[in-house]
Amino acid sequence: MTEVADEQSEQTFDQMPMFEYDPTWPKMPLPNQWALGNVTGVDVDPNNHIWIVHRAHTLLHNFEDGLEHNPPTAECCRMAPPVIEFDFEGNVIQSWGGPGEGYVWPENSLEDMHNPPLGRLSQSWNGEHTIYIDHHDNVWIGNNGATNDAHILKFSRNGEFLLMVGRLGKGEGSNDITALGKPTGVVVDPETNEVFVADGYINRRVIVFDADTGEYKRHWGAYGDPPDDSVNEPYVPGGEPPKQFRTPHGIGMSNDGLVYVTDRGNCRIQVFERDGTYIKEVFVAPNTPQGSAFDVAFSADSEQQFLYMLDGRSNRIRILRRSDLKHLGDFGYGSRFAGGLTTPHNLSVDDYGNLYVTESGEGKRVQRFLYKGLGPATLP
Repeated sequence: MTEVADEQSEQTFDQMPMFEYDPTWPKMPLPNQWALGNVTGVDVDPNNHIWIVHRAHTLLHNFEDGLEHNPPTAECCRMAPPVIEFDFEGNVIQSWGGPGEGYVWPENSLEDMHNPPLGRLSQSWNGEHTIYIDHHDNVWIGNNGATNDAHILKFSRNGEFLLMVGRLGKGEGSNDITALGKPTGVVVDPETNEVFVADGYINRRVIVFDADTGEYKRHWGAYGDPPDDSVNEPYVPGGEPPKQFRTPHGIGMSNDGLVYVTDRGNCRIQVFERDGTYIKEVFVAPNTPQGSAFDVAFSADSEQQFLYMLDGRSNRIRILRRSDLKHLGDFGYGSRFAGGLTTPHNLSVDDYGNLYVTESGEGKRVQRFLYKGLGPATLP
């Protein structure tokens, strides 16, 4: 951590972090003939253990109607539990997740398999969505499940259920303070013990709750204004900046208490103070009509001088200078081969500056990219 901080503190304006694919992480094969479905969340805890959440029901091999064959039709493969903890070396430490007493796990849409033409593709769009480890070592699971899933879940690191925020049943829009709308991102502020939620696929807001009680605190839309679901603003590259969020998908909080929201459908990042006061925005890869801004993370130096934005459409990681949001360069390429990216969905950073990237869609994996120091920025 110290070496990263010292080196990055000496960076000049024409430099950016460099990364290299790590073929040794995670350790393969996974235990128990496990395979992963769409991996839709990753976070690094204070011990530099890496946590993922995936949609086990999207595993296609040796399954029918989303259930394991009994008896199995082949030795491979088995659904891995939805939540998996890896150590820094890539070994599985523990796993848990799924339905349990006292809570409703994010639902998938098995019935969609029987509704052409979407079939299993539609099924893959629902269920577990994001994971976050807070300052008390609690594990938060996001959720863009079926119509009854209007909540997020909080567990101990060993999988003991602690809290549901939101409620079951369909919410009433972006100003409903009792229900969420397929929430997509979670971060907890260690100073205020508040949980900030990017909410998300149905709603168009950031909403904040007490992280212990689930009590509602506040919410806001784009530019810190109240969200308005009646406004329909299709994203137009190069057009007037939309006044509403289109898909607030990822959310992160920097060490200095700023909240960064990736408005995926509008190809932008907006920055706020904790209370929702708008500060600034940047459009990244704006000529991406289906949306570029999937998730956000910060470099490992104490000042977090660099901002990483995951572009899941172009299969790239965009690198920005955090002070002025200047786009410095990119890395990554579209491929199903090791080191490539196929619909990357979330990313996180360990204390050594290494990046962890999950892939949804047909990627169905998590990969590590090693921090290799600073090099020339690739954009002017």
